[in-house]
Amino acid sequence: MSIRPIDLTGGKSVYCFNESQLNRAFDLAKGPTEEGERIRAEVARVEASLNRNERAALAFVLIDHLNKSADD
Repeated sequence: MSIRPIDLTGGKSVYCFNESQLNRAFDLAKGPTEEGERIRAEVARVEASLNRNERAALAFVLIDHLNKSADD
């Protein structure tokens, strides 16, 4: 019995990112810093343990939590 994937596409836009935000995030993740190393390790762990739909759901949940939380 196969599991039917959950469609996470379609619907109205909820979150918008500008190119500068995206570039800063990639710079942090790719950088030679301790933060970059932790981010890369977590991405590898999540990609190894969750399927595509689960990773997409996790991304949306994290973005929502960040959107609702105070700055660190």
